[in-house]
Amino acid sequence: MENKVPNRYTKILEAIFAKHYKKGVTEIAFERTEINQVANDLEMILPKNLGDVLYSFRYRTLLPKSITSKAPKGYEWIIRPAGKGKYKLVIARQSNIAPSSVLAETKIPDATPGVIARYSMNDEQSLLAKLRYNRLVDIFTGLTCYSLQNHLRTTLRDGSQVETDEIYIGLDKRGAHYVLPVQAKGGRDRIGIVQIEQDFEMCSLKFPRLVCKAVAAQFMGEDLIALFEFEQAKDGIKVSSEKHYRLVKPDDLSPEELQSYSLRQN
Repeated sequence: MENKVPNRYTKILEAIFAKHYKKGVTEIAFERTEINQVANDLEMILPKNLGDVLYSFRYRTLLPKSITSKAPKGYEWIIRPAGKGKYKLVIARQSNIAPSSVLAETKIPDATPGVIARYSMNDEQSLLAKLRYNRLVDIFTGLTCYSLQNHLRTTLRDGSQVETDEIYIGLDKRGAHYVLPVQAKGGRDRIGIVQIEQDFEMCSLKFPRLVCKAVAAQFMGEDLIALFEFEQAKDGIKVSSEKHYRLVKPDDLSPEELQSYSLRQN
């Protein structure tokens, strides 16, 4: 992914990293106020939204090479929240969460209301709407799911404030209850492993008696959507399932395609 964030964002983060980095360190703690201090030292005009500096590197683009080059092979630097107004750059195993280029598509008759489709854009809100109207979370997980709340904001144990794009409650054929936090990403944003970690923690705090299935969705094109399900492993977050769904007009789904879907193993 190209680094398209403003050049001042890169210089600010590089300066914070250089200030604290020593060979062999695996964690660098810093506070949001350092953005102001570094910008003043570099005689830069501060961005209106200070949070966008860190948000850009956490979810939209790669860290600068001056930082990534300091990570051991097979690892990368990521930014994690560490409390209110506090963050840390930490070494973690590389985890590129991006849609596969070789995964088969599944066509779904598009049930998005015409008036919604007319004004929708390839962004987070449009994606959430298409997931909801086409019951893609149900289809993907095999659960019957109901939207409980979108843009749920809460505070984690360390004081970090987080926001989950949408929360679904699901039921299976046994009657067991699930909570499904969903992160939605437009075309240029990327799925951050830290967000998935936070979703699991949020579920353990807010819904401790429900089974948590963390899900992420991303536009691959105007009507092509990738869905991911995650699980917690000893060495971090792992993708347990990935499917690609293309929303089409009913006439665009042939009997041959329906037959081929019925022969799939999963």
